[in-house]
Amino acid sequence: MAESVAVSTPTPQPRRALHFEWVIPVLIRPRQAFADIAAQTRSVWLTPILILTIAALMHTVIAGGINQAAAASGSAPLPPGFEYYTPEQQAQYQQAASGMQSPVIVYGVRPIVSVFVVWVGWLIIGGLLHLILTLMGGRSSTLITMNIVAWAGLPIAVRSLVQFMFMLITHQLVPGQGLSGFVPTEQGVVFVILRQFLGLFDIYMIWQIVLLVIGVRTSSALSRVRAWISVLLTFAILIFLQTLIGFAGSLLNSLSITQPFLF
Repeated sequence: MAESVAVSTPTPQPRRALHFEWVIPVLIRPRQAFADIAAQTRSVWLTPILILTIAALMHTVIAGGINQAAAASGSAPLPPGFEYYTPEQQAQYQQAASGMQSPVIVYGVRPIVSVFVVWVGWLIIGGLLHLILTLMGGRSSTLITMNIVAWAGLPIAVRSLVQFMFMLITHQLVPGQGLSGFVPTEQGVVFVILRQFLGLFDIYMIWQIVLLVIGVRTSSALSRVRAWISVLLTFAILIFLQTLIGFAGSLLNSLSITQPFLF
């Protein structure tokens, strides 16, 4: 009599929403990590976006606390040329600066804005890059591009964490964003635009660009030249827009605009 043999069917593994096992490899072994990410047929962007969100919140809260303490002690930095303001303009500036240090602004509005910038920045970069890749002949889907853009943004989280540690230890704001410290502090349209423009450049942004190029080459089958052109064109458009926004803001309120959270 033949005996029936029971064949066990393997239980399918549930899909995980978070993939922290890729965080370190993306930063130190990006080629293999992006090959794994590009091979995914589902959304795997949540982990890096959460890390970026938490890092942005930590940075915003500690910077807001330092600004609030400086304003309370009367040691808050003044804008260039403040001594040439009229008494009415100086009073208006002091009143506006005091209002911007209220707890609602520091611990409510600014953290919400920082989270908004992270998520919207990711959507804008992903959408713009995918459009340019398509025009360049890339074959990756929108989903894969959004995954690549999210994971390539991890250097920005590293920057926020490094600045957070600096501010936590020294109780001071990070002096000069990016390369803006090389621009003289004189007033004038040219100097203001240069400060806004160079303030966007630092080693972390270069790191992010390199990761994006690696991810694009892995996922879209583009040549090295076309991958670099696509990524650099995307960032050129974004930097141009951010420079204009920062310049317009500085003209409107005569304040030095802090560096936007670029992805």
